[in-house]
Amino acid sequence: MFKLIKNGIGKENPVFAQALGMCPLLAVTTNAFNGIGMGVSTMAVLICSNLFISLLRGFVPSAARIPAYVVVIAAFVTIVELALRAYVPALSESLGLFIPLIVTNCLILARAEAFASKNKALPSIVDAIGMGLGFTIVLAALGAIRELLGSGTFLSETPFEMVLPEVFPRTILMILPPGAFIVLGLMMATLNVMGNRKKSKQTGGA
Repeated sequence: MFKLIKNGIGKENPVFAQALGMCPLLAVTTNAFNGIGMGVSTMAVLICSNLFISLLRGFVPSAARIPAYVVVIAAFVTIVELALRAYVPALSESLGLFIPLIVTNCLILARAEAFASKNKALPSIVDAIGMGLGFTIVLAALGAIRELLGSGTFLSETPFEMVLPEVFPRTILMILPPGAFIVLGLMMATLNVMGNRKKSKQTGGA
């Protein structure tokens, strides 16, 4: 079980290893709060859909599995969307259309098809937690970097908001769409360099 969570955060990270869920990743991460909110919302849908798809896997005909999965995912997306509107209206308004679009998130459908439909309930839930945490961590990190560099704030619109002194320059590009591509590219490049160095050390040590 621990390995499933570890894989979702690291080795099989849905963003860095599989390049899934890129649309919301690049669109909503203008600040850390949006990134965390989108990640947690996606993880909640992923956990619930994985659980139900795992429980129903023996009753869904093979030819109808994809439409059935989409219906299950859409039901939980609707629940999450209504909950955000009721309890976190500011986040709901900020994320806007991207909450309903969780239905089309490749990450959720991919885990339903590749894992939940082939495994029991508990492993499916743990897999969803691992993948959801991996996705949320990347969204939060990307949002935090863009917010700090672009706005000079951290966790804006929350009680924990921090503002950098004026001496730190603000780069508006970072909170615009090109900034998302630049920061994500640099994050991926950094991880690739670190991974290659680790492999080189292991090879040299052997």
